[in-house]
Amino acid sequence: MPDKVYVTYNQIHKLCQVSADKILKDVRPNLMIAIGGGGYVPARILRSFLKRPGEPNIPIQAIGLSLYENLGRSDPEEQPGTKVTRTQWLDLSSLEMANLIGKNVLIVDEVDDTRTTLEYAVSELEKDVKLAQKNLGREAEKTTFSVFVLHNKDKPKKGKLPETMTDAGRYHAAVTTQDVWICYPWEATDIDEHDRLAQESYI
Repeated sequence: MPDKVYVTYNQIHKLCQVSADKILKDVRPNLMIAIGGGGYVPARILRSFLKRPGEPNIPIQAIGLSLYENLGRSDPEEQPGTKVTRTQWLDLSSLEMANLIGKNVLIVDEVDDTRTTLEYAVSELEKDVKLAQKNLGREAEKTTFSVFVLHNKDKPKKGKLPETMTDAGRYHAAVTTQDVWICYPWEATDIDEHDRLAQESYI
């Protein structure tokens, strides 16, 4: 397998389609949270295949996270490593957070590489929902988080997901790949060249 692979919109569409039945069976989501920017497109495609007759479309909310390499030099208490920061988040005091309470929430991203971003998203959303439940007096309502990614890289992970999630079948990856660089179509400046390269490097 080459070190760099190119994935087309059509391939992503089909990955979402083949994953939908298992997600419906295991998760039955009634709300999605897309991690920007890689989670936006698969979340929207997946919604078309998760729609059940007689039920409304699943709402999609968005969060933005940024990874950066922290060298631990400015703050002696801060250890070197990869840090996650929020660039867009749900408003704890608004209906955005209240709408998560009591729901089956599916978090969507394009790739599970080091798992750092996913760990942050799951743990922070869980904490914020618990706080919102307490503030609103809705602590008896159960909120369940699950994860869907297009590609899971088969490599040691820096981040961890709750065992209650992974053991209960609430982590879904459409494809597990080797540790390769995946080029997604929304990153392309020349989509025709991107698709041509995809024919040579299909996962």
